[in-house]
Amino acid sequence: MKSHSEMKEIATRLKRDIIQLTSANTGHPGGAIGAAEIVAELYFNRLKHDPSNPFWEDRDRFILSNGHICTVLYSAMARSGYFEVEELKTFRKVNSRLQGHPSRHDLPGIETASGPLGQGLSIANGIALSNKLRNNNSKVYCLVGDGELQEGQIWEAAMTSAHYQLDNLVLIINWNDIQIDGHVKDVMNIEPIADKFKSFGWNTIEIDGHNISEIQSALDTFEINNGSPTAIIARTVLGNGVSYMEHEAIWHGKAPSSEEAKQALEEIGTSTFESDLIY
Repeated sequence: MKSHSEMKEIATRLKRDIIQLTSANTGHPGGAIGAAEIVAELYFNRLKHDPSNPFWEDRDRFILSNGHICTVLYSAMARSGYFEVEELKTFRKVNSRLQGHPSRHDLPGIETASGPLGQGLSIANGIALSNKLRNNNSKVYCLVGDGELQEGQIWEAAMTSAHYQLDNLVLIINWNDIQIDGHVKDVMNIEPIADKFKSFGWNTIEIDGHNISEIQSALDTFEINNGSPTAIIARTVLGNGVSYMEHEAIWHGKAPSSEEAKQALEEIGTSTFESDLIY
């Protein structure tokens, strides 16, 4: 298990990658930056996976339901050894494997294509149930955006998870209260989220999604929980660490200019975990 300081370094590395990828005038930086600590913990401390054998049958699965924040996933995959870091520079270019939404067909290590919101939990259910039926102890980690909870399919899937007692499944909700049209509570209020999941029969945990200790503690609890799926409601800040991005809905899908990218990198800070892509 890596130390908290090491994990913060890795999360900073992911955030710097996200800024440099999206500064090519494409992508969704805000939510990706906000999920950096969570994805860093999964790929560098938590998941049972083997980048040299991405189709290993006994691997844990990570399902990114809100595929538009894929830069954080691509960064974590490259930095953990799924492909060369230099390939990150091809993000959203013609014929690149690193498309604007993840493609399982093109990139080994991606468990499912994602783009249409609200589908990830259903896919995670299928994998988790299959593992149960095959007596496979691997776990399934599914990350969704809070705006996705406005999708009816999420709640049908939530009933299914609880009905089949999928205690090998954790749903992590990236709760920043921002979606493309503004604040989630203004577009379609979905509170109280914790009470809703509890009423569906889920083991429910609320955390600060930027606090490594709380992330680790919540995932530890998931791993020993029996008889029910786990929902981790992770309060995050869109564009965390970048002053002009934080809490601003426009940065859900707006790419920074070169000058804005330089400012963002200065504010995020440096990381000794491997090298920068550009700056």
